[in-house]
Amino acid sequence: MQEVSAPQQKQQSETMYIDLLKKCVTRSFENSLGEIHPFKGSRKRLPYNAVSVALSRVGLTLARLPSHKDGPDTTTQGETMVGMARLQNVQDCTLEIIRQRIPGDLIEAGVWRGGVTILMKGILEVYGDTERTVWVADSFGGLPKPDEERYPADAGDSFWTQDWMIASLEEVMAHFAQYGLLDDRVRFLKGWFRDTLPDAPIEKLSLLRIDGDMYESTKDALSNLYRKLSPGGFVIVDDYGTVPGCKAAVDDYRREHEIRDEIIFVRDAQMGCIHWRKTK
Repeated sequence: MQEVSAPQQKQQSETMYIDLLKKCVTRSFENSLGEIHPFKGSRKRLPYNAVSVALSRVGLTLARLPSHKDGPDTTTQGETMVGMARLQNVQDCTLEIIRQRIPGDLIEAGVWRGGVTILMKGILEVYGDTERTVWVADSFGGLPKPDEERYPADAGDSFWTQDWMIASLEEVMAHFAQYGLLDDRVRFLKGWFRDTLPDAPIEKLSLLRIDGDMYESTKDALSNLYRKLSPGGFVIVDDYGTVPGCKAAVDDYRREHEIRDEIIFVRDAQMGCIHWRKTK
């Protein structure tokens, strides 16, 4: 039997913890179930309401087996919908930041139930990084109704009707606590990005992840936070390849600020998430 050195054991333990954490926040286990949440106005909404109310009386909920685990799964019971490939992207960027000592905190703008930020905090903990703060920015009340006059790219957007996308601040804090990761290095910014991000008490960032679903939210996050990102830090945009308004916001911001850093797609089933590394 081959002996394993203490450093190798430590590395194996770190890897096992992070891998388990990713499986937990996504519920990526064999035969794991996913909740069903038809949005407001859907034809499925009325029968869903009737059946789900009846089931709730006996402690049951509507669910199905997810069709895949590589990309986002909008029926997950976990703390994130982004899927394992996108969590691996967050892990890779965070580890690079730690290894190269890129200064600054980590933030996700648009967190749903908090799973991605829980992973960020877990990685910092397992690698002994006690200096950085993880910022958790969300309305904690769903998405805003589109302002079609100011942001035509959001015209007809229906995300604001999808009430299953709402997770309260208390719920997200409870999720951090159940993983043993809620402390004073997790900070919450509650409200619309246009209200909370301009004056957010963030000095520097090393990782900026945006999951705002809309032109307005994406542009607000970039406009208020990108200038705080350290050279060598990473930007991740979850919806670039799947939400036209999000793509337009990113493209507009990059053009306005002459950003030429290479856009790299996260390779999952949707090919919707991108990242780039800030060079200057």
